[in-house]
Formats: sequence, structure tokens, C-alpha cells
Amino acid sequence: MIMKGQKISDRYQIIKSIGEGGMANVYLAYDTILDRNVAVKVLRGDLSNDEKFVRRFQREALAASSLTHPNIVEVYDVGEDNGEYYIVMEYIEGKHLKDLLKKRGKLTLSEAVDIMLQITDGMSVAHDSYIIHRDIKPQNIMILENGLVKITDFGIAMAMNATQLTQTNSVMGSVHYLPPEQASGQGSTLQSDIYSMGIVMYELITGELPFKGDNAVEIALKHLKEPITDIRDKIPSVPNSIANIIKKATAKNPKNRYSDARVMHEDLKTCLDSSRINEPIITFKYPENETDDTKIMKMVKKEKTKELNEIKTKKEEVIAKKITGDDLKKQNRLLIFLAFIFTGLVVCMTSVVVLMPIINKTGKQASIPNVANMSISEAIKELQDAGFDVSDSQIEESSTEIEKDKVIGTKPEIGSKRKKGTEVTLKVSLGDTQITIEDYTSESYLEIKGKLEALGLVVVVERRAVEEGTETEYEDGKIIDQSAKEGEKLSKGDTITLFIPDIISTYPDFTSGDYTIEDVEDFADMYELDLNIEYVPNDDYNPGTIYYQSRPEGYRIVAGQSFRIRVAEELLDDDGCEEGLC
Repeated sequence: MIMKGQKISDRYQIIKSIGEGGMANVYLAYDTILDRNVAVKVLRGDLSNDEKFVRRFQREALAASSLTHPNIVEVYDVGEDNGEYYIVMEYIEGKHLKDLLKKRGKLTLSEAVDIMLQITDGMSVAHDSYIIHRDIKPQNIMILENGLVKITDFGIAMAMNATQLTQTNSVMGSVHYLPPEQASGQGSTLQSDIYSMGIVMYELITGELPFKGDNAVEIALKHLKEPITDIRDKIPSVPNSIANIIKKATAKNPKNRYSDARVMHEDLKTCLDSSRINEPIITFKYPENETDDTKIMKMVKKEKTKELNEIKTKKEEVIAKKITGDDLKKQNRLLIFLAFIFTGLVVCMTSVVVLMPIINKTGKQASIPNVANMSISEAIKELQDAGFDVSDSQIEESSTEIEKDKVIGTKPEIGSKRKKGTEVTLKVSLGDTQITIEDYTSESYLEIKGKLEALGLVVVVERRAVEEGTETEYEDGKIIDQSAKEGEKLSKGDTITLFIPDIISTYPDFTSGDYTIEDVEDFADMYELDLNIEYVPNDDYNPGTIYYQSRPEGYRIVAGQSFRIRVAEELLDDDGCEEGLC
């Protein structure tokens, strides 16, 4: 059994368990040579005892290590340590596609197509090297938060074979995606991966598996004999182009499928184009009933025979017990009495031998050692050596002093006394995640506010009055000051205040006689006003005199406002002449 802190091959130090499967257990580990976190997948005990499987596993895993593609989890190393066979892989922080389906139920067409494009793109590289995965399923596909898809488990999947069909614990999850030829024992080809990818695509869009059953053999028979339900019967809005891709990928006869993942990838590229939405539904060139179910039927017969033999054996045991039961009753009473006495003695002795060391261990106190600035693996070893248990979970905090992925401290605190066996949680540094503030003056507060909020800061905008007479030196909406100065560092959740000018500009009295029409026009241009000048004949004022304004003196100016003035004009007689001159 792999333990926290254990070092595999004197290189990979186990940090914690991150997953358990039918074929292997997965651990987060630290590569002490290349100074990076990795995922170590260790073969399950019963598989590691199968020499034939181990040899194939090592050969296939090494072949998979040659694959390099953004959509394939990279295999770094394959090895064995004290009978434990392992693969060292790229560590991916994401979740399985199956988990996403459990959460969402089903995906949109565009999401499903995007995921399938990535899967087929990665598998194209494998198929170019004639490497067959043999176990494409959502549980073997990781999806990152940014939507990037990663195909995993090449090494183990390729070492599996159809003879394990009845090993329910290891293959029940795979049989839902099992190609007919693989189920019938005919071996796998590139088209076998195509079939599995077609089933995955069907499940992504409908949220359901096409074939279900009580056991692996029943489901395998359905893959062999039953046609897959037309996806348009489940979701009528699915375009014909999508239905054709799934139909072609999941054809019973491999000859009717895509030749490899690259051909399927090219077809997926255009499946959502408007020109393909209503394309004709494809018909197959080759018959679909060429698969041989002889092997499956033999397995069914074998399973039934096994069940009948088990029932027969149980009946014989019951009869035997009934015949001998009366003769043994008296003898059994004496044996039971003696057994009680013997058991009591054993329990007492066990209590002394086993419980006393535990009591001594848990009763004795020790100081939590100083593990600050250590790597996670070093800290785990130090704490375990001191007699403490280490929690699988960790507390992540930003730090300007401790570099990323190093230990800041512990909970309970370093130096505090606790009973040995107490669980200790590591506080791990996220590194310096603080935001360095720049000089934002003269920039638009709306743009800077959005930028800073995206970084996790709380942004407050306040207006600040400026000195009277200096209003024209400022632009409304432009930052004139900030609470955190250039060079300061703030953490996520901190608040910064941006100040913009509170330009209190008001209308003057243009009717005072001190302003010309040109003055008013310049004023309107400066404050972006919608100026309207009305020339009205009026003998009460000298021509050119401004005698009316629509917004009174002292009224606050707002850019875009309408502003109207009236200007006295010469009074004309009926002939169009100035009065008294014609």
C-alpha cells in the first residue's frame, strides 16, 4: 500500500491520494529531480501479479510516452519499485468528463462538438502512429476549467483486452463504450476507437447511454446486435449532419466507420455549417450484421453454468448440515463454552499488547515542528516523523515572503503542543498574488475600474471638488487621484478609491451686457452644449444685445444640455427697411 510521504524509486514522493479506480490508484507526487508535481498511477495489486499483463502494460505505456499533443496527457516515466508497477504522468487539475455529465446532464451541441473536435484531434496523433487507445470513455477524458480536453490512460487501456469482459469491477464502466468486434474477441483496430468516440458523442448530446443492462455481458450483446437509437428520436432538433457522424462512428461493421480519428475530425469541423444541417442521412455500403457473437454466447453459457454449480453446491451443503446437525448439537455446546473462555483470554491479552502503545502514543504530547519554507513533501515527512498525521486537504494562502508551493505554516500552529496522532493541516503558499498598483491619473475611470475589478479588487469611485477657476483643466470622468499610489501592492478583496473631478460649473448671466454672441458660442463649445441662437426683432434693446437665456445664472452645466439665447434684432417696417429710413 502506498503511503503519504513514501518515495517511489527514490524520486517520486507521494503527497496525497487523488483517485482510485478498477485498474490503478492515482497519487499526487513530487518529482524530486525535476522539481515538479506529477501524477503517479500505480497498478492495482491483482493486475501487478499478472506477468503477461505487466509486460504488455510496460510495452504499451512506453509507446504512449512517445505521444505529444495538447489533448493527450503526457506520460513521463514507466517503472517498477518493490513490486509496484507505475506510470508517471503530467499532473492535470481538472475533472473527468463523466463528472461534468453528472453535473450538467447533457451538453449543448456546440459544447459537444468542441469537445469531440479536441478528442479526435488528440486521437489523430495516436492513430497516425497506429496506437489504439481501446478504452475511450468519459472517465478517461479530463476537462480543464478553460475547456481544454486531455485524453488519459493510454498505457493501462492498451494493455487491457476483451478477455476481461466479465471482470465487472474493472470493465463495467468500459463495456458501455465497447466496440462490437472487441466484445466478440476479434481484436481492436483504429475503427474500434472510432466506435467508442461515437458513443461518447451520443452521451454528451443526449445525457444518456445508448445501451443499458444488468451486467457486462448483456450490454456487450446489445452492442453486437441492437442498432443504436437514432439521436433525432431523443432530440429532434439535432441536425442531420450530427446524426450522420454518430451513425457512421457507431456502425456495427468497422468497414462502415471512419477509417481513423483524423477523418472523423475533418467531418466534425463543418458539421454545424448551415449548408450541412439538412444533408441526406447516410446509408451503409457494407452489411451491419457481420460480427461474430460466438465468444459472447460461450461466456453467457459459462456464467450460467457457474451460477447453477454454485446453487447445487449450496443445496448439498444445506443437506449435509441437516443430517449431521443433531449429532453435533451436544458437542457444539461444549465447544461454544470453551470458545467463550478462550476468546475472553485472547481479547484481554490483545488489549494489553495493542491498546497500550496507542494509549501511550496519543497521550504523549509533542511540539509541531517548524516546517515553514519547506516543500510539501518535506513538510509531510517532518510531521510524520514527529508522530503527527497530515490532512489530505491544504489551506492555500498568498505570501510575499514564501515562494509558491512551499509551506507557510500549519494548523494547529507551528510550535504548539499537541498529542501525537493529531491531524495537522498544511498552509501552502500561492506565491505573491498581490496586484501592483500603477498611476491611473488622466485615464478613464470606467476602463480602470473594470480592469481592477477583474483582478479581484473592490473599486470605489468618488467625485472630488476642484478649485474654482480651474475647472477647464480637468476632464469629466478622468481620474485625478487614487487612494493607493503607484507601486503599492494590494491583495484580492482590498479596496481602492478612484477620484474624478466634481466640476461644479454654472451658467453666467449672459444678459448682463458683458458677453458677446462669440463668447456664448465659445462657452457652448467648451462645455459641449447644444446651442440654439434666436434672433428676434425687439425695439427695447440695442441690436445684438443678448436679452434672454433658457438656463438662468447659477444653473449647473451638464455636457449635452440644450441651451438657448435670444438676441435683439433691428425692427423692420413693412417694406423691409429699417424703421424711418425708407
